[in-house]
Amino acid sequence: MDPIAVTWEDRPGSPQALTVTQLARVIRDTVRANPILSRILVRGEVSNVQRAPSGHVFFTLKDATAQLSCTLFREDAEMLGFDLEDGMDVVVSGDVDVFPRRGSVQLLVKAATPAGVGAFWAAYQKTRKKLAAEGLFDAARKRPLPSFPQTIGVVTSEIGAVVHDIVTILRRRYPIAHIVIAPALVQGPEASVSLRRALAVVSDRVDVVIVARGGGSLEDLWCFNDEGLARAVAASRVPVVSAIGHETDVTIVDFVADVRAATPSAAAELVSPDATELMARINGAGRSLVEEIREALRGVRHRATALRERLSPRGLQRGIEANRALLERSFVALAAVAPREVIRHRERLEALGRRLDVLSPLATLQRGYAIAEREDGRVVAHAVEVESGDALAVRFQDGRIRVHVNQEQEEP
Repeated sequence: MDPIAVTWEDRPGSPQALTVTQLARVIRDTVRANPILSRILVRGEVSNVQRAPSGHVFFTLKDATAQLSCTLFREDAEMLGFDLEDGMDVVVSGDVDVFPRRGSVQLLVKAATPAGVGAFWAAYQKTRKKLAAEGLFDAARKRPLPSFPQTIGVVTSEIGAVVHDIVTILRRRYPIAHIVIAPALVQGPEASVSLRRALAVVSDRVDVVIVARGGGSLEDLWCFNDEGLARAVAASRVPVVSAIGHETDVTIVDFVADVRAATPSAAAELVSPDATELMARINGAGRSLVEEIREALRGVRHRATALRERLSPRGLQRGIEANRALLERSFVALAAVAPREVIRHRERLEALGRRLDVLSPLATLQRGYAIAEREDGRVVAHAVEVESGDALAVRFQDGRIRVHVNQEQEEP
């Protein structure tokens, strides 16, 4: 059915219609003119803190039943004295204002003072300290990711951009891997139970698991701070990669997981080798292997050719001639050295002979002396060793004579 256009006609006495811009400006001026809404003090819990590159800080101030958008401009943020964090209980001072372009009410914060710790933050810290004391965050218990996983599990919502991004990257980088999607709730009071159930189903079927969710506020991500889910991640049979929220969002599951990724897309890249890079490496290794085989074959062929040449009649003849030449050179060298060595050794022997002659008793005999010996050949060195009637042999340089002693020893 085609739309029917109706023209507005001003009638006498009817109120003048305002444009949206005019109405928004009226509301803004009314709010700004109300002194109650100027420099007002408001207490609440900080949530969803976002820092812009310009230095401005945007966050939500909330309590159990309501929430209010807040803006802290750069100049006021620099004077704050502390960093706003999700879960802080603060008292802020500022002005209520209306932004016509978006039709939204915001609190322009001028100053803030910590007033305590919000319920979410207190629960978060309690769980974090408890699990840290048990050693679930220790680096020693973290497991390395498999280099070439055959099956990759993904625990996340089955709808949305997260699962699409992960699957797209895995298919592009590592298409040979099998992907198992375990759908789960990622927000709300039932999410933690759903996540634990999905993790239990998938962990026995895969080599590595990605637990992922897109960005959100502290409340949106709160299920990933559940103690039961954290223990399930720690007890997983296979390594777990957490990819929850943005890089600045940190949950208990991030501490317990074996590896934390900044984003779901980064998690997909962490668990999957790049097939293109692998193919390049394999091709390079193949080329290197082929070249090494060719080089080895060239070496074998060269040695075979050399051996065939050596065993051929011409090669054998060359070998004989080479050996004959070597023998001739050796003979000439020995012939030149041998006479000198003979003379040197003869002179050495003659010198030794002269030294022996000096010490020889024969030399003593040649000088006119004689040596007295007993019949058994022992030399008589002293007169007291001889008695009358002893038979001795007296040795001269030209022979021996036998004598008998017939006179006792005389004094010299």
